Amino acid sequence: MTPEPAGRPTYGLRPDILSQWETLAQSLSSIAPTAAPAMIIPLVIAAAGRSAWVSFVVATIAMALVAAHVNVFARDSATPGSLYAFVRGEFGSGIALPAGWALLVAYIGTAAAVTGGIIQYAQNLVGVTGTGIAILIIALSIGLSAMLAYRNVELSTRFMLWIECASVATVVLLFVVPTTAHPLSWDPAQMSPAVFTITPVGAGLVLATFAFVGFESATALGAEAKDPLTTIPRAVMGTAVISGAFFVFATYAEVDAVGSKIDLLTGTQAPLQVLATLKGRAWVGPIVSVGAIMSFFACAMSCITAAARTMFLMGRQQVLPPSLGRVHARYQTPHVAVMASSIAAVIPALILAARGVSAFDLYGWLATIATYGFLAAYVFVTIAAPMHAMRRRTLTAWKAALAIITVGFLGWAFVASLPPAGSTGPERALAPIFILSILIGCIISKGSH
Repeated sequence: MTPEPAGRPTYGLRPDILSQWETLAQSLSSIAPTAAPAMIIPLVIAAAGRSAWVSFVVATIAMALVAAHVNVFARDSATPGSLYAFVRGEFGSGIALPAGWALLVAYIGTAAAVTGGIIQYAQNLVGVTGTGIAILIIALSIGLSAMLAYRNVELSTRFMLWIECASVATVVLLFVVPTTAHPLSWDPAQMSPAVFTITPVGAGLVLATFAFVGFESATALGAEAKDPLTTIPRAVMGTAVISGAFFVFATYAEVDAVGSKIDLLTGTQAPLQVLATLKGRAWVGPIVSVGAIMSFFACAMSCITAAARTMFLMGRQQVLPPSLGRVHARYQTPHVAVMASSIAAVIPALILAARGVSAFDLYGWLATIATYGFLAAYVFVTIAAPMHAMRRRTLTAWKAALAIITVGFLGWAFVASLPPAGSTGPERALAPIFILSILIGCIISKGSH
């Protein structure tokens, strides 16, 4: 067993093993940067047109504000409980319970959702489809993620770091590789005054915000990161800023490549392969597809890691079954919580796949539910941050105003993401499913206490 650092509880987890880069990898992997150009950016372009890159600029600023409120706590305390622990420390268990369950739904839902991305790009890559193949891909993806998270968090975060570096590099390669067909260039149409108007920017803003959710997951490594009061805040803010810069670049490049033929992106479920063909570099398509698959896999592993540590702390505090708070004697990982999180992630994905739901819908439905969870957790921690500052007598009018603006933005994003009135598709059930999940979770927690 690794000795526990003086003055910092690690709950039996292995302390001081994750570097700044490995901590950053946890947050980067949770948002799966390659998932944005592969699945989300085309939807933002469909909504905002040439203003899509501006939507991502605004979303980056908004997420940086959320990161600043998360770091109010991350600079002062380090635990494995992520945002749940911050809210509990400020408001107590009564308010922390829905925040904790919102976070669990978010992480577990994202781990389940990205299996849809893996299915989509794997099937397009090898040309083999079918329900059986989809089920096999889901089982292998979550199973391998669980195995790595179970045995060694240091190994899994290093693996995630290299995966994300490679997958982002493949996307950048796609846009910057020399070509005579649709080369990356200055696009005056994306800089015209009409691009900066409120209506189109607002139309793409909600979807652009969804691309960032999970950026705070490094806060779940408080017991295992080296110098966590420094490395974790850097990872949280760095992820928001680095990802935002990448999203803005990728959005600009995608619009520049298709010009006025936006339907080429919005009419396909594999836009990166379409872009590779459009640029006359079809050989890049399979490389980008492999990069997207690996990024989605890293996201699943990252979210299982974060969910397990949140669940682990809730088990230690006996708001969930105490067995979830156990640590593996050899690996010093929350092995029971890892297995519980993995099972919770694989079940909804398998059910949807077995019912013949397309990979794109599987991703969209589960990711939407997960996003509701992230937005709710961000609201809780943003409200808690000025309360924390007020107790420490460091609250200023400017900090309070930023908190109000941030909460207002998050609330608007939640409402704007709801399906239109009169909608008859499955999407109308997603918000009620999220709310019901939180209620059931809180009831379970009350029963465990």
